[in-house]
Amino acid sequence: MDLTPQQQRLLLDAAREVVRRGATHHDLREGECPLSAPESCDASLLQPAGCFVSLHELHTHRLRGCVGRLEAKHPLWQAVQLAAVGVLEDPRFALDPVRCDELPHLEIEITVLSALCDCVDLLDFEPSRDGIYLTVGDLSGCFLPQVARDTGWTREQLLDRLCAEKLGLSPASWRRDANVKLERFTTLIIGPEPFELAPGPAGGNGDPNC
Repeated sequence: MDLTPQQQRLLLDAAREVVRRGATHHDLREGECPLSAPESCDASLLQPAGCFVSLHELHTHRLRGCVGRLEAKHPLWQAVQLAAVGVLEDPRFALDPVRCDELPHLEIEITVLSALCDCVDLLDFEPSRDGIYLTVGDLSGCFLPQVARDTGWTREQLLDRLCAEKLGLSPASWRRDANVKLERFTTLIIGPEPFELAPGPAGGNGDPNC
């Protein structure tokens, strides 16, 4: 999917607003889309697409949340909002959720996904370009292509870590289990950029509720 800079800005601003509202007021629930599509929201933003929203610390790049959906079940405008609501409820950070006063120290990124494509074999993907979705029996999990870019892991290492970290299996399960399927997808990455582009008058993010 190709999006203009203006369309990408609309999506980033929408994700920011949803995250800020959720972190400040704690009044959003999974499945909510609090923002109506603006008048400038054209057909490209209303096409169904999977997407993820990620939050990282600005200076350490430590993950603070990454949630999304692979399936293109919702228009992109809604899918971004659903992911933005979910990123505040990432179960990996249930004991240390994102706080409103953290937002100026975070960066935000949106990853828009293409449709899934079956791999010819289990190494039929380009780590720096493709995301991967691995299914072993009844278990499944995915890595976005940013994982390979950030870690430098090989194809084999990515599959090993995917089995161990996302599926809870031994790292070599993808090699020896007969019931294994791998799908790949490409992405449009929007960002990353600082969550707060400009500080408010008092050095905060300009929201008096934060």
